This record gives sequence, structure tokens and C-alpha cells, in this order.
Amino acid sequence: METKVIVVYADKEPIEGVINPGPHQTYKNPQVVLETRTLKTLKPDEIRVKMLYAGICGTDVHLTEKNPKTGYIRSSAPANIPTEGRVIGHEGVGRIIAVGDNISHLQQGAIVAFESIIVCHYCDACRKGNFNQCHNAQLLGMEKDGLFGTIVDIPAMLSHDVSAMVKNDTDLKAIACVEPAAVAYVACQNTQVKGGDSVVIFGAGPIGLFTAMLSKSIFGASTVHIVEPVAFRREFAKKWCDHVYSVDEFFDNPPQNIDVVAEASGFLDNVNRVFRQINPNGRVVLLARSGTPLVLEAIDHMITNAISIIGSRGHLCGAFSDIIRLHQEGRIALDDMVTAVLNSPQELSNMLNDSAKIVNENCKVLVCFGE
Repeated sequence: METKVIVVYADKEPIEGVINPGPHQTYKNPQVVLETRTLKTLKPDEIRVKMLYAGICGTDVHLTEKNPKTGYIRSSAPANIPTEGRVIGHEGVGRIIAVGDNISHLQQGAIVAFESIIVCHYCDACRKGNFNQCHNAQLLGMEKDGLFGTIVDIPAMLSHDVSAMVKNDTDLKAIACVEPAAVAYVACQNTQVKGGDSVVIFGAGPIGLFTAMLSKSIFGASTVHIVEPVAFRREFAKKWCDHVYSVDEFFDNPPQNIDVVAEASGFLDNVNRVFRQINPNGRVVLLARSGTPLVLEAIDHMITNAISIIGSRGHLCGAFSDIIRLHQEGRIALDDMVTAVLNSPQELSNMLNDSAKIVNENCKVLVCFGE
């Protein structure tokens, strides 16, 4: 059986003198290629899926873009790009066409959504229930071949059967957005967003806007501010926030008495610049990866006011199921985040090779693989 897949190739050239270099210091000259491949024998613990919709994440974009000065990829998220290339993509929904010999809880024909973190269940973090921080985690589409294909083989443990909630194409588009929404949900949990909070979010991409949506409609924040340099995204963000700013507008007159800051843009200097406006017992969550250091000048302000900074990764420990239920009950409309739908793997390949359109003209972009 053949499949068309989006594959990233890169030259592996770790920077000399860097201890434990990240992917952004290891892989150079990325290339995005649309290939036809023959599927191997289905493994006992996997399912074979006809993809219906997949979403483009900022991580996918950064994995395929290079720093113009150095040639290295922009993504610092864990990644392994072998010589045969990496099939990317980790957000999506599809229909099962075959199940491995060890799978009894999923059936052929079921519609499934996918988590993207493959955990070991055996390490100390897993045994304590901290699955998002599994020491041996593999990331789908980054360290294991992912979802950007017409037909893909995926570990069954990642799958959620959503057949019962799919009534139409709109539902499928919404389900394709569950993974990034669940990431934002975990960030809201980690910062304990609550009624009356004033929340500032840097970055109006999908993660930032889902954080805004959930902060307001589910966790009860009283005021949500979004800071975004791209005009299209500022306009699009107005639905989910009380105030929207360009970067200059925000820092010319920043709001006072901020309770929560969510950094979803990757420009970590934002945190330093806004830090003195954060209330006692305020919380900062770092979501976007850039491979750059966080520099804080107002350490005394942090100590005096007991301000917390936390990193947040993942969507496990119930968040995925919660987001599915919230959408099913009409509390949130995940498909509202979709600004474009591509109609073929070729269109997906073209957009990844011209990724400025994703950032400057869109929020969440999906690709439809069809039935």
C-alpha cells in the first residue's frame, strides 16, 4: 500500500564546542519534500489510519525553516531527523483502516484524534503521573514519523476514538485542533488561571489564541490582553480578548496589575520587559521554544512578590479528553481558529516551502486529505 507523505531532510552537523546541542544547533539546510512511499508491515501495537485533516503547528514551520545567517533549523524542540528523512505533523484526525494484532480497544472504521507525546510509562516521571515530562518521551512528527501523509501508521496508545461526536465536516476540523487547544489548557492549569485574573498573552498564533479562549471562557479570567506584531493576527484575535496591541503599543503603555503572563511568541525579552507589572503571586508560563536564553533583570521584584515562572509542555493527564468534552458540549468552538484549509499534500508542501503565508495571513491552517 502506498502513501504520499511530507518529509523533512536536513544535514546533520552539530555545532562544534556546544555541549548537548539542540536540534537548532544540529540540523542544517532543511528541505521539504512530497514523497510517495510504500507502507511497511503494520506493527502489533499500531493502527493504520487514512488521514482526514491535519493541522500545521508552529513547530512544523520552525522545523522546516532555517536561520538565514547560520543555515540551522529554527526549532529547538526535541527532534531526530534521520538520513531517510522525517515525516512531520502531529495534529490531526483520521479513520482507522487496519489495527495491529495487539489492539482490541479500537476498530476498523473508527474516527480517531491523536495525542503527540509517546510516553514510556516506566520512568520516574511517568510513575508519578507526570506523563508530559516523561524522561523517555518521543514526539510524534519530530522523533517518530508523524501525520502528514495520506495513510500513516501510528501507535495506538495515542488515539482517542471520537466517532460518536463526528456529525459533519465541521466536527472533523474541530477535532484536528484538539492537540494545540489541550496544550493551551495545560498552560492555564499550570498558571492556575482563575476568576478575576488579568492575563497577558504574547503571540496570537493558535497556542496563544487557545490560551486566550480558555482563560476567558473556561477558567474565568476577567481581562485578557494579547500582544501580536502581525496585523492579520491582531484583527483575528479580537474575538477572544478584551485588548489587543502591537508590541510597541503594549510597551508604550503596559497594563498594570497583571496576574498571569503567557509567552507564546518565542521572543523571551517580552517577559523581562513586562515583569515589573506583574502582581504579587503572579505567574508566568513559557510555551514557545526559540533556543534563546531568558534574561530577567527584576529579580528583586520576583523575590519580593513571590512570582512564579513555569515551563509548560504537553496535553496529557486528562487535558485532551477535557478539550474534546468541552467542544462536544458547546463550551468552546475549536474550528473557529481555522483560517485556511489546504486540499492536498501538494498544497501542504507548497505552503511549508513558503511559510510566511502561515504567519502573516493565517492562524490555524489545516490540510484536508479527503476520504
